[in-house]
Amino acid sequence: MSILVTGGIGYIGSHTVVELLEKGEKVIIIDNFINSRPETLDQIKKITDKKFKFYEVDLLDKVNLEKVFKDNPDIDSVIHFAGLKAVGESVEKPIEYYHNNITGTLILIEVMRKYNCKKIVFSSSATVYGSPKTVPIKEDFPLSTTNPYGSTKLMIERILEDVYISDNEWSIVLLRYFNPIGAHNSYLIGEIPNSIPNNLMPYITQVALGKLEYLNVFGNDYDTKDGTGVRDYIHVVDLSLGHLSAIEKTKKDKGVHIYNLGTGNGYSVLELIETFEKVNDLKINYKIDKRRPGDIATCYADPKKAKEELGWEAKKGIEEMCKDSWNFAKNS
Repeated sequence: MSILVTGGIGYIGSHTVVELLEKGEKVIIIDNFINSRPETLDQIKKITDKKFKFYEVDLLDKVNLEKVFKDNPDIDSVIHFAGLKAVGESVEKPIEYYHNNITGTLILIEVMRKYNCKKIVFSSSATVYGSPKTVPIKEDFPLSTTNPYGSTKLMIERILEDVYISDNEWSIVLLRYFNPIGAHNSYLIGEIPNSIPNNLMPYITQVALGKLEYLNVFGNDYDTKDGTGVRDYIHVVDLSLGHLSAIEKTKKDKGVHIYNLGTGNGYSVLELIETFEKVNDLKINYKIDKRRPGDIATCYADPKKAKEELGWEAKKGIEEMCKDSWNFAKNS
């Protein structure tokens, strides 16, 4: 049986594909290269020395998506990464985000249903918790959102929950990510921003490389230890392995299963910068800027449920994340 990976050439998708291939799974990738680069296909082949199928398909293109399922009747499950993903951009372009992320997912589910493929792992986000009243965040916390990106994730979660209510044959795992950073230890794949980075770590590495003059730190007046936002940073390889555990869960149990994927530790923006400087012996210039719309003060996970039910836990620390991010950036 084959696993279809949507957005499988992106940052988290490519790392997950590598782990799936290394485990011996048959993988089919679809991607439209909006948030990814064709060269990543070659890098995946170099790392794994394994064969896989690739289709350049947009989820909004139902005809060609159906063709993938027709050509590969052994598709048994889907890991769904594909989507627009920048919080700030989503505030500026809400219509594009709602259309792309939600409509694309609806088309995917419709096609899956038609071809009797009823196992899906969905790439959700900690943004569905909105601005939590307390931390660490547990899966049963109230849900709300502070930006259109987060709203698309929450709406898709609810759509998938309703899909299961309508048909109890579905096996659905919703993975709520915290903040992935780092890179594969081959340094052949990692996070490559297409323009000015939206995420903190690629922004830091662009400054370290001299491509940007300084890093903008958005807000230093939050109610945190140093005034800057606190996040749960998780190594992308740990996060990828969480998807392998989630796929195993879909094989065993029908229903809707929800898990936080994080470390359970919160680090501020300034702490991340200081750690990056220390482990890589570099200086990062930064300036304090105003808060970004949609950002919150503190967000880190309680990851116990994933450990108890999936047998998964994050193993890599913040120093390793910073080292791997820099080694990838300077080698790419």
